[in-house]
Amino acid sequence: MSGYILAIDQGTTSSRAIVFGGDRTIKGVGQKEFTQIFPQDGWVEHDPEEIWESVAWAIRTAIKQAGIAAKDIAAIGITNQRETTLIWDRATGKAVHNAVVWQDRRTAAYCAKLKKAGHEKAVTKKTGLLLDPYFSGTKVKWLLDNVKGARKRAEKGELAFGTVDSFLIWRLTGGKVHATDATNAGRTLLFDIGKNQWDKGLLELFEVPAALLPEVRDCADDFGVTDPALFGAAIPILGVAGDQHAATIGQACFQPGMLKSTYGTGCFALLNTGADMVRSKNRLLTTIAYRLDGKTSYALEGSIFIAGAAVQWIRDGLKLVKQASETGPLAESADPSQNVYMVPAFVGLGAPWWDAEARGAIYGLTRNSGPAEIAKAALESVCYQTRDLLEAMRKDWKGGGDTVLRVDGGMVASDWTMQFLADVLDAPVDRPVILETTALGAAWLAGSKAGVWPGMAEFAASWARDMRFEPKMEAAERKRKIKGWDVAVRRTLSV
Repeated sequence: MSGYILAIDQGTTSSRAIVFGGDRTIKGVGQKEFTQIFPQDGWVEHDPEEIWESVAWAIRTAIKQAGIAAKDIAAIGITNQRETTLIWDRATGKAVHNAVVWQDRRTAAYCAKLKKAGHEKAVTKKTGLLLDPYFSGTKVKWLLDNVKGARKRAEKGELAFGTVDSFLIWRLTGGKVHATDATNAGRTLLFDIGKNQWDKGLLELFEVPAALLPEVRDCADDFGVTDPALFGAAIPILGVAGDQHAATIGQACFQPGMLKSTYGTGCFALLNTGADMVRSKNRLLTTIAYRLDGKTSYALEGSIFIAGAAVQWIRDGLKLVKQASETGPLAESADPSQNVYMVPAFVGLGAPWWDAEARGAIYGLTRNSGPAEIAKAALESVCYQTRDLLEAMRKDWKGGGDTVLRVDGGMVASDWTMQFLADVLDAPVDRPVILETTALGAAWLAGSKAGVWPGMAEFAASWARDMRFEPKMEAAERKRKIKGWDVAVRRTLSV
């Protein structure tokens, strides 16, 4: 059997497919952006058909670029934007509504109502999550309540719910498999991460019929085979993990205390806590890092909703640059005497504030402020938010001292940004040789399950560092900058 593995990385703004060779090098890539739909303030949707079409296009493009045929691929691994919620017709495979995206805040009032009624403590105990619109459970309820006839059809078993991984598995297998993995299930507010099962009490609280739910499997497991009519061969789907979990695997953060942060549309830091399900006292999430061979490893997670999306806004909204890559050099040219801060709360603030009603703001503007200062503030905001997450993690995690931060995602290509990150963290930042760690993690799950890629220890040993960024900033300067950031955040919070 060949060592070729196809990784599907279905993200928030684009779908990507990567063919990896047996030596874990990239042989072919296909990527396609798709439309972001904003029906109202704070609402974000995707067209499910456009997601599917972009994925199918990316797969065919990657296979063609690799110069192979579908029959040469040993297995497929899927990683996906988490929490984004779809409900579709089991008979036709067509979604009953646009996908409600993880960034969407339409259920903020409902979450507030549940909090006021005193439900959050019990929900957090079972799920490790908070009552926030970010997660899937309240989105499912909204769809059932607002799509005509959906609730009755769901109760009859005519509809299926899933996050993007489940929807893709359904489409890829021609409707034969309705399944998800433990990492995606664990982000729905409906799954008990200690017992590793859907929870009856949570289903009742969020008014979600059990008939909607997919089967939950390990991250490396049998998720069926693709319909041969799609790509010319029946390819086994053997790996699935939410994007941040796949990145944790791709960064080989298998040991408790290891830490990674991914910079995509948002920024997500995960600290592996092993078999220990650490309960955060600092508004972080307790989540499943991965589940392999029935054994669950946990993590502490900090979620930042806007990271690369701030750069995208500078490019597409303000039109200050033509390419996202221009923001690093632009920031480097900024006036160092100006203290401009951007708090990118475009869709509220995530950890550790969890303020769904906050909205973005820029502070410290003067007549001398221009594109360079705004670009610099946007990039710095990602670093400041990362620091806030890591400070919370250090308070919660008693398993060891300071750890090196392994980084990945599109933004880490900017040396300027990574140096500022190391400076503001006062800790080393490691950038790997392979930046496509999310796709690599999904590929490893599938490749190891297929028996054509190495096991965990050998895979971890093959992780290679491209560059280490050591902190250089003076302590007094760091303290002054962080104080300014803290003031900006306090001014932005809605309460």
